[in-house]
Amino acid sequence: MHPLDDRDAIKSRFIAARGYWRPWTEALLRANPAFLSHYADYAGYPARTGPLTPRMVELVYVALDASATHLYEPGLATHLRMAREAGASEADVFDVLHLVTVQGLSAVLQAADMLHQAAPVAALPPDEALCARIHARWPEQAPSLLRLAAQDPGYVAVMLDFVEGGAPAAGLTPAERLLVRIALHACFTQADRQTLQTLIPHALAEGVARDEILQVIQLGAHLAVHGASLGATAYAKMAGGVAPPAEGPV
Repeated sequence: MHPLDDRDAIKSRFIAARGYWRPWTEALLRANPAFLSHYADYAGYPARTGPLTPRMVELVYVALDASATHLYEPGLATHLRMAREAGASEADVFDVLHLVTVQGLSAVLQAADMLHQAAPVAALPPDEALCARIHARWPEQAPSLLRLAAQDPGYVAVMLDFVEGGAPAAGLTPAERLLVRIALHACFTQADRQTLQTLIPHALAEGVARDEILQVIQLGAHLAVHGASLGATAYAKMAGGVAPPAEGPV
């Protein structure tokens, strides 16, 4: 028997590798078993082979599914549970959600830089305390933050208040926060090259390992399967009535 003809074996291997079976996977098993035969290995490879702990891998997935660029609640629920099972604390989870919220600032900085280039404002005398906060908190974004502070120092001040004070008192380490931020900006749902060009060198300078950075970059790719799960489920419903999934892919 050709391996792709043994659909029971494909299903068993998939469940063993990914830990779930959903209506969308059943639809794909019927229509395109080759997809499932290879997907589990592809999707699971970064988590299996990289240096990060299961706790950190799951927290990265929490960030990616919770991100405003993705908002995938079924996967978020699964990875929240798995993160807690892997030892993540409540503070870890809410630290990640804080970083998810801060993610939106990169677009503001880039657009404000464009506005400054198109319509420069007279340089204001730098507020030493504000400059010190910028360099201490977000050194990799300091040039953009300083330009924005020249245009609207009040906004930068309250933004830094949120960055400094909005996270739980105990949660991720500084290196872990950098990894989550890299994952959020590297994922195809945002793909923020400009921020990554400053964030990755900063993380390396802070002692974050290259292999850890590569792993969080790779973890985001297979979230694109959420499009395949949507399409396969819709096709199955059209073709013969498979109910929509109660819980999505991970």
